[in-house]
Amino acid sequence: MDSNGNIKKVGAKPKFSDLDIITLSLVADSLSINSENLLFSKLRSEYQKDFPLLIDRSQFNRRRKHLRKIIDLVRQSLVKKLLPAENIFILDSLPIEICKFARAKRINICKENTQTSLEYGYCASQNTYYFGYKFHDVCSLGGVMTSFDLSKANHADIQYLRNIEPYYADCLMLGDKAYLDSEYQLELFETKGIQLNTPMRSNQKNYRKQPVLFRKARKRIETIFSQLVDQFVIRINYAKTFIGLATRILSKVTAFTLLQFINSINNKPLNHIKHALA
Repeated sequence: MDSNGNIKKVGAKPKFSDLDIITLSLVADSLSINSENLLFSKLRSEYQKDFPLLIDRSQFNRRRKHLRKIIDLVRQSLVKKLLPAENIFILDSLPIEICKFARAKRINICKENTQTSLEYGYCASQNTYYFGYKFHDVCSLGGVMTSFDLSKANHADIQYLRNIEPYYADCLMLGDKAYLDSEYQLELFETKGIQLNTPMRSNQKNYRKQPVLFRKARKRIETIFSQLVDQFVIRINYAKTFIGLATRILSKVTAFTLLQFINSINNKPLNHIKHALA
């Protein structure tokens, strides 16, 4: 970025900089402001003097989508500072319901591309079907999210692991039964040194329970999902396109990681994110 906080490119430089866009997005998500209408209403009514160059909401939304790669670079930089080295990871997925079944055939959002359009899925932990997407996540034992993605709701969890496999090696990964595949687990260990540990199905041969220590460790990612749903309202969507939804979720994950970083430098418990700005 240049000295004014804009990405270096040909053409006129915006007065409300790219850095301002990113900062405003992360601050809004950190404060649980999920609605852009509410955000801009507050800025114009209560903080007008602090934002004399404020752009309109549609410009903000459009420019933030264009800046999603930069936002992800910010997230990756924070992860590296929080987690210089790690060899134990936890992975899981979270259903993102976009609408109820009654509206599924009438809804028009996120249909710009068949590869990213809405789909029906099943959540085993809640024993329920839903219409929307699936949020995949990998976190460290301490709760730092290292990888994440958004897929169709019917996308298999283990397929996401196949997608991120090149970025991990010589580590222990803890997952639930959705990642159970003995042949693939052996392949991971032999080719990448990745030990994928999952609970066994009760009818499996030589059944044994997953070690208590591993079961407790997996609760870390469940806590993260609860925080994303509670504080970052990740399941409430106002976006009209898949790119818009993906950008909003990226901003929420980056804001989550930023709050962890603030806790880290202030010697506070890393995952007490509600108290990071107190």
